[in-house]
Amino acid sequence: MFSLTARITFTEELLATQPADPNIHETYIASNAPDAKSKEEEIAAMGIDKVIEMASTIFPRNKLDIPFMWDYQWKGYFKSVASAFNRENKKHLPAFKKVIDTTVFVNPRQCLLILPKNGKMGTCQRPLRAQTAQGERIALARSETVPIDTTTLIEIVTLSENTLKLVRQWLDYGIYHGHGQWRNSGKGRFEWKEVVV
Repeated sequence: MFSLTARITFTEELLATQPADPNIHETYIASNAPDAKSKEEEIAAMGIDKVIEMASTIFPRNKLDIPFMWDYQWKGYFKSVASAFNRENKKHLPAFKKVIDTTVFVNPRQCLLILPKNGKMGTCQRPLRAQTAQGERIALARSETVPIDTTTLIEIVTLSENTLKLVRQWLDYGIYHGHGQWRNSGKGRFEWKEVVV
């Protein structure tokens, strides 16, 4: 087994990805039921603050109320980057999804997000646009954020030295393509440093 421990420092704010409504699927199904009330009536009945909260994404928290990212979110990031690299060079990592799923492991399960001194969590609202068969659709998205200079410490374990070299490249890519929601706008960009613990 080969491993490295990386201290990640976010150079842009990181947006959360977890739905604030834990029953989002059931809520979505119910809102589209044939006998569901109109959206205006639903909003009036629940109150606008509750509707905004349900449409938001948040960070999970541990027992000490510290925000964190799940280990599998880093594996998802690695898959996204490996996919980009494969577009440029098909030999970068063939069958990258299966390789990452079965030979790349991230610890700990909960990767704590340590805010900088005097750093505060915030929110980011932005429009989401989509081209559909019915024309352009626009919705408002809202995400909880952690500020620039937030850090996290992760250990990455691989089955081969070659895969660990690729992991280093994928982490290097974080200065260009970030993590979390709205990463295509530059949110969630990060730098990393290998550390000994």
